[in-house]
Amino acid sequence: MIPQTNPTNLPHGSRRTVLVALPVRPTAPTTVEGTLLAAARLLQERGLWQGDYVPDVFDREMCIPHCLRPMSIVAAIRCVVSGNPHRSTQLADMAVGVLALAIGDGPFYGDLFSLEAHVDQWGDEPGRTTDEAVALLELVATSPAERVA
Repeated sequence: MIPQTNPTNLPHGSRRTVLVALPVRPTAPTTVEGTLLAAARLLQERGLWQGDYVPDVFDREMCIPHCLRPMSIVAAIRCVVSGNPHRSTQLADMAVGVLALAIGDGPFYGDLFSLEAHVDQWGDEPGRTTDEAVALLELVATSPAERVA
Protein backbone atom coordinates (compact mmCIF):
# COMPACT_ATOMS: atom_id res chain seq x y z
CA MET A 1 0.00 0.00 0.00
CA ILE A 2 1.34 3.42 -1.01
CA PRO A 3 0.96 6.10 1.69
CA GLN A 4 -1.01 9.16 0.70
CA THR A 5 0.96 12.32 0.42
CA ASN A 6 -0.24 15.30 2.39
CA PRO A 7 1.55 18.61 2.86
CA THR A 8 2.30 17.69 6.46
CA ASN A 9 3.63 14.17 5.74
CA LEU A 10 7.35 13.58 5.66
CA PRO A 11 8.87 11.07 3.20
CA HIS A 12 9.06 8.29 5.82
CA GLY A 13 5.34 8.68 6.70
CA SER A 14 5.56 10.60 9.97
CA ARG A 15 3.79 13.92 10.42
CA ARG A 16 5.09 17.34 11.31
CA THR A 17 3.41 20.42 12.73
CA VAL A 18 2.78 23.27 10.34
CA LEU A 19 2.33 26.84 11.51
CA VAL A 20 -0.46 28.60 9.66
CA ALA A 21 -0.34 32.37 10.00
CA LEU A 22 -3.80 33.88 9.51
CA PRO A 23 -4.30 37.62 9.10
CA VAL A 24 -5.34 39.35 12.29
CA ARG A 25 -8.74 40.96 11.92
CA PRO A 26 -9.47 43.82 14.29
CA THR A 27 -12.17 42.89 16.74
CA ALA A 28 -15.46 44.73 16.71
CA PRO A 29 -16.21 46.88 19.74
CA THR A 30 -18.45 45.40 22.43
CA THR A 31 -19.53 48.53 24.32
CA VAL A 32 -21.31 51.72 23.34
CA GLU A 33 -18.28 53.80 24.34
CA GLY A 34 -15.94 51.60 22.34
CA THR A 35 -18.28 51.81 19.37
CA LEU A 36 -18.35 55.61 19.45
CA LEU A 37 -14.56 55.82 19.72
CA ALA A 38 -14.09 53.34 16.88
CA ALA A 39 -16.56 55.32 14.75
CA ALA A 40 -14.56 58.48 15.50
CA ARG A 41 -11.37 56.79 14.29
CA LEU A 42 -13.15 55.54 11.16
CA LEU A 43 -14.53 59.00 10.34
CA GLN A 44 -11.11 60.54 10.89
CA GLU A 45 -9.67 58.05 8.41
CA ARG A 46 -12.42 58.06 5.75
CA GLY A 47 -14.04 61.49 6.17
CA LEU A 48 -17.56 62.71 6.92
CA TRP A 49 -20.17 62.40 4.19
CA GLN A 50 -23.20 64.66 4.31
CA GLY A 51 -26.33 63.19 2.81
CA ASP A 52 -27.03 59.47 2.52
CA TYR A 53 -24.95 56.88 4.40
CA VAL A 54 -22.21 56.84 1.75
CA PRO A 55 -21.63 58.58 -1.59
CA ASP A 56 -23.05 56.83 -4.68
CA VAL A 57 -25.10 54.26 -2.76
CA PHE A 58 -26.25 52.49 -5.95
CA ASP A 59 -22.68 52.18 -7.32
CA ARG A 60 -23.41 54.05 -10.53
CA GLU A 61 -20.11 55.94 -10.57
CA MET A 62 -17.86 54.22 -8.00
CA CYS A 63 -16.64 50.66 -7.65
CA ILE A 64 -15.07 51.13 -4.20
CA PRO A 65 -16.66 49.02 -1.43
CA HIS A 66 -19.05 51.03 0.73
CA CYS A 67 -17.01 50.43 3.88
CA LEU A 68 -14.03 52.25 2.30
CA ARG A 69 -15.90 55.42 1.27
CA PRO A 70 -16.54 58.57 3.29
CA MET A 71 -19.65 58.02 5.41
CA SER A 72 -22.18 59.67 7.67
CA ILE A 73 -21.96 59.39 11.44
CA VAL A 74 -24.68 56.73 11.60
CA ALA A 75 -23.01 54.74 8.81
CA ALA A 76 -19.66 54.91 10.63
CA ILE A 77 -21.23 53.57 13.82
CA ARG A 78 -22.86 50.73 11.91
CA CYS A 79 -19.68 49.97 9.98
CA VAL A 80 -17.43 49.57 13.02
CA VAL A 81 -19.85 47.09 14.60
CA SER A 82 -20.93 45.01 11.61
CA GLY A 83 -18.40 45.85 8.89
CA ASN A 84 -21.20 47.22 6.67
CA PRO A 85 -22.47 50.82 6.84
CA HIS A 86 -25.98 49.64 5.94
CA ARG A 87 -26.34 46.76 8.42
CA SER A 88 -27.96 47.59 11.71
CA THR A 89 -27.15 45.72 14.92
CA GLN A 90 -28.38 46.11 18.46
CA LEU A 91 -25.08 47.62 19.64
CA ALA A 92 -25.02 50.10 16.74
CA ASP A 93 -28.62 51.12 17.48
CA MET A 94 -27.77 51.63 21.15
CA ALA A 95 -24.77 53.79 20.22
CA VAL A 96 -26.88 55.90 17.84
CA GLY A 97 -29.45 56.33 20.62
CA VAL A 98 -26.86 57.46 23.17
CA LEU A 99 -25.39 59.89 20.66
CA ALA A 100 -28.80 61.27 19.64
CA LEU A 101 -29.81 61.87 23.25
CA ALA A 102 -26.54 63.71 23.89
CA ILE A 103 -27.05 66.15 21.00
CA GLY A 104 -28.98 69.24 22.04
CA ASP A 105 -32.32 68.43 23.62
CA GLY A 106 -32.52 65.10 21.83
CA PRO A 107 -35.07 64.06 19.21
CA PHE A 108 -38.79 64.70 19.56
CA TYR A 109 -39.64 61.00 19.34
CA GLY A 110 -37.70 58.09 20.82
CA ASP A 111 -38.00 55.54 18.02
CA LEU A 112 -34.91 54.37 16.15
CA PHE A 113 -35.68 56.31 12.98
CA SER A 114 -36.08 59.57 14.92
CA LEU A 115 -32.82 58.96 16.79
CA GLU A 116 -31.02 58.27 13.52
CA ALA A 117 -32.57 61.30 11.84
CA HIS A 118 -31.52 63.52 14.75
CA VAL A 119 -27.87 62.42 14.44
CA ASP A 120 -28.01 62.76 10.65
CA GLN A 121 -29.52 66.24 10.91
CA TRP A 122 -26.67 67.35 13.17
CA GLY A 123 -24.07 65.84 10.83
CA ASP A 124 -25.69 67.29 7.69
CA GLU A 125 -25.64 70.92 8.81
CA PRO A 126 -23.90 73.06 6.19
CA GLY A 127 -20.27 73.65 7.07
CA ARG A 128 -20.05 70.64 9.44
CA THR A 129 -16.53 69.22 9.32
CA THR A 130 -15.10 65.78 9.95
CA ASP A 131 -13.14 67.14 12.91
CA GLU A 132 -16.36 68.38 14.56
CA ALA A 133 -18.01 64.99 14.11
CA VAL A 134 -14.96 63.19 15.51
CA ALA A 135 -14.84 65.56 18.49
CA LEU A 136 -18.53 64.94 19.20
CA LEU A 137 -18.14 61.17 19.09
CA GLU A 138 -15.09 61.27 21.36
CA LEU A 139 -16.78 63.63 23.81
CA VAL A 140 -19.92 61.51 24.08
CA ALA A 141 -17.84 58.33 24.43
CA THR A 142 -15.77 59.75 27.27
CA SER A 143 -18.62 61.54 29.08
CA PRO A 144 -21.85 59.79 28.03
CA ALA A 145 -24.08 61.29 30.74
CA GLU A 146 -23.84 64.91 29.58
CA ARG A 147 -25.54 66.86 26.84
CA VAL A 148 -22.83 68.09 24.52
CA ALA A 149 -24.15 69.99 21.53
